[in-house]
Amino acid sequence: MNFIENIQFVDIIEFLGTFAFAISGVRMAATKKFDLFGAFTIGFVTAIGGGTLRDLFIGVTPFWMASPVYLWATLLALLFVLLFKTKVVKLKYTFFLFDSIGLGLFVVVGVEKTLAMDFEPWVAIIMGTITGSFGGMLRDVLITEIPLIFRKEIYALACVIGGTIFFVGYSLNMNLMVNEIMTASIVILIRILAVKFHWHLPVLKENKQIKL
Repeated sequence: MNFIENIQFVDIIEFLGTFAFAISGVRMAATKKFDLFGAFTIGFVTAIGGGTLRDLFIGVTPFWMASPVYLWATLLALLFVLLFKTKVVKLKYTFFLFDSIGLGLFVVVGVEKTLAMDFEPWVAIIMGTITGSFGGMLRDVLITEIPLIFRKEIYALACVIGGTIFFVGYSLNMNLMVNEIMTASIVILIRILAVKFHWHLPVLKENKQIKL
């Protein structure tokens, strides 16, 4: 009973973010024909990568070491992909959907936890961006894909915008749960709109006239 009473909404968000990101990792591993252990590993790394780096930077024990619930979340994600393999693996939008959900939820967790440690707002926004994007970067590197964060898609910028919005709401003493839901929703919405309308940052191109 005490465990249930001590659960905060941010913990639920972190679990859901772990589950969503783990699904994106397992789904990508399945397309590369990884075995079950490999798929679980990719899912777990995707889910805990950003939060681990954040916690190391702000000087606390990585969140997943405090409870086995994140291992269970990854296992649940693996079972989810196995049960709904036809739809999850074969449909392209499923990766985008779960990756976007994980991104939005983890930005909230990263910014909120960093602000709670009394770091400066700009540090919290960076930690939110790292929490949201670093796990996906590790996933893409491990499966030999160009990380989404380095492509022209709006990805890290969505994290920065979401982190800034959360801090503004936090500074204005907005209801915390409302702020969390609003911020995550905005990050997810930005990702959806960016892909739908082909929003992207300028691409750095080599000037062919320059000779080295």
